[in-house]
Amino acid sequence: MPAKKRRRSAERNYVFLNVPYDSAFENLYLAYIAGLSAFGLTPRATLEIPTSSRRLDRILELIDRCNHSIHDLSRVQLDAKRPRVPRFNMPFELGLAVARDARKRGQSWYVCETVSHRIKKSLSDLDGTDVRIHGGTVKGVFGALCDIFVRKTRQPSVLEMYRGYLQLRRNLSRIMRQAGAMDAYSARVFRDLVFAAQAYQLETQRQQRDGDKQGKVKISP
Repeated sequence: MPAKKRRRSAERNYVFLNVPYDSAFENLYLAYIAGLSAFGLTPRATLEIPTSSRRLDRILELIDRCNHSIHDLSRVQLDAKRPRVPRFNMPFELGLAVARDARKRGQSWYVCETVSHRIKKSLSDLDGTDVRIHGGTVKGVFGALCDIFVRKTRQPSVLEMYRGYLQLRRNLSRIMRQAGAMDAYSARVFRDLVFAAQAYQLETQRQQRDGDKQGKVKISP
């Protein structure tokens, strides 16, 4: 297959992941990575983009390359650290994705939240949009992903996604240590988490195929 077609095929499975980058959200961050990987999708995030004067251009380019985007607007309250201001990155990047879809069509964007009905006040312009409520739980995130990607060929169960999540959780400290990172929100850690999640899914699928083959072996009388 030509390189250009391979790239386009890969990009059809890219999901722009727009979530809070804080310690309290870490479990859900891992859940999104594990869950998307279980669907055969590749999470992409602004964590991959180096800080520079062209950062906004790079964010637009990244959104443009993704066929889907998920925007978690759970952080609408004031930040606990000073200066105590709300975080605008998530709704801003949602706006970029909505504008991109209106301009070019073809990208599916989805909104997730922790609290039911809160978005009617925090972002009333989205009234009429289906917002997936995960309740701030790992399994809630998996349920939201099952709802969002119900038409995907691969349909992992919540249990399968949870096993992938536990694998990431067990490996997080090692991944952070190898990257020399203090938290899970660095470019290297994000890359390695995505790689680990996808490797786990490939190995799980291989084991399932091997099991199916063994089950079909006929035993002579």
